[in-house]
Amino acid sequence: MIVEIEGKLIRRSSDYLVIDIGGICYQILVAPMLLERLANIVDDAGKIKLTTYHYMQQDHSKTVPVLIGFLSEIEKDFFEKFITVSGIGPKAALRAINKPFSTIARAIDEANMSFLCKLPGIGQQRAKQIVAKLQGKVGKYGLIRDADTSLAKEKSDETFKDEALEILLQLQYRQSEAKAMINKAMVRSNSINTAEDLLNEVYKQRK
Repeated sequence: MIVEIEGKLIRRSSDYLVIDIGGICYQILVAPMLLERLANIVDDAGKIKLTTYHYMQQDHSKTVPVLIGFLSEIEKDFFEKFITVSGIGPKAALRAINKPFSTIARAIDEANMSFLCKLPGIGQQRAKQIVAKLQGKVGKYGLIRDADTSLAKEKSDETFKDEALEILLQLQYRQSEAKAMINKAMVRSNSINTAEDLLNEVYKQRK
């Protein structure tokens, strides 16, 4: 079982790295968020060190060894919890993690369905399963310091939803009703990024 790998980064793709260790090259699958942070984790000599999740994948009539790379044991630990959800295998989980681990963990703990539904391959039903399985069990992962590049966007997302909520309250909707309408609208359309778009979607679903 390979649990850690360190060597020279010689190639990268949209979903994997190739690392040279003494002339032997390993393909390591990685989450999109790790690729965005490569500049900070590769040293001046081009070397990189990753914690790895190693498993055997059944591919038709043969078994293929697969390595998935993480920056720390705690990121790997979160990944291993994520794949305990029914229907989410290692590769599906890897595709879904296109936001910081800490942000996803907080969304699960807060049952933020609109956020979870936006993750690649995670629809409404799967999001419900994730929350049912993991809510209350992933709090510590929300402390991972990996969200610096996305905090501004997440804050912006919350700002336009708050703005839409305030308008609905002014229109005499109850707070619980307004929040439910907003959440439903966010699930229906993942392209919403302004209060105006959000309110238009709310209007459509009430027609």
